[in-house]
Amino acid sequence: MPPQLTGTSRRRRPAFVQPRSAEQPTRHPAVALAMALPCAVLLVLLFGGWEQMANQAQAVADLISR
Repeated sequence: MPPQLTGTSRRRRPAFVQPRSAEQPTRHPAVALAMALPCAVLLVLLFGGWEQMANQAQAVADLISR
């Protein structure tokens, strides 16, 4: 026999969200790109992603040309 739930149901607390203030403006997308691009290039070079990207681009080009 399954256990019966008694009493009020518990609600999960919402995740803490820091209030946005005028003192901390959002970061410009170009700054985010400048931060992420070197890491992405390093990962592509380390794991051979360049060949995989070229293969995918060739496959897409083949599909479009048909």
